[in-house]
Amino acid sequence: MITAGCDVGSMTAKAVIMRDSSIIGSAVALTGPVSEKAALEVMERALQQAGFSMDDISCCVGTGYGRKNIPFVSARESEIACHAKGAVWQAPTVRTVIDIGGQDAKAVKVDSAGKVQRYLYNDKCASGTGRFLEIIAEALDIDLAEMGDLSKRATEKLTLSNQCVIFAETEIISLVNEGKEIPDIINALHHAVANRAASMAKSIVVEPDVAMTGGVAKNAGMFDALGSALGIELVRIDYPQINGAIGAALLARESCGADPDKGGDRSSVRS
Repeated sequence: MITAGCDVGSMTAKAVIMRDSSIIGSAVALTGPVSEKAALEVMERALQQAGFSMDDISCCVGTGYGRKNIPFVSARESEIACHAKGAVWQAPTVRTVIDIGGQDAKAVKVDSAGKVQRYLYNDKCASGTGRFLEIIAEALDIDLAEMGDLSKRATEKLTLSNQCVIFAETEIISLVNEGKEIPDIINALHHAVANRAASMAKSIVVEPDVAMTGGVAKNAGMFDALGSALGIELVRIDYPQINGAIGAALLARESCGADPDKGGDRSSVRS
């Protein structure tokens, strides 16, 4: 059975093609101003990698910020349900999922089947999201993808006192003007975002194992900072950025009347 998941977030669109319980194709692209166009592009790329066409897909589930604008899906599911399902499929011991997305952050308690037991999310303030990191990267004139490596070079422990993005940006510029090193500033930024996400997660009582999902989890500095803020070692899943799309594809398989197992051959994934 061939199923698919398409996750259109505020910053990136992701698609995953699964045959039974194995990933055979995946793709990631910038969302841009038109969600529908991003969804079509990323799905076409994933299908090409898998060697199939949309006619071969038994069921496709859409999720993410732009899920209502995905034209080809059979059903739509929340990001919370998809990230829960995907994380437990990738790491069966996971019981708490923390997803730091472009526009919001979510903490989810899950059971052994990847079903949501409790959740909490913040979409009111950008300071605990990937957008905050993006804004500061632009202000410092550095590549967002370089932030993780740069933070590893930190030698001085700095603290950002402001939670508001606007004031935090001003505070960071002040630190630059004081001659503080960029790695130290970025490390402080990572811990500020992590502390906010951890505080939210603790509200639902964090139960190990804990996985961090979303594109921000690819940032090694953020990953380590979140583990430090929670006081635990996070489980590192193989494909955090496409986790929501994986969960959507698994839910599509359930919609088709099949029972997805928790594992499978993930060696063919490329994104």
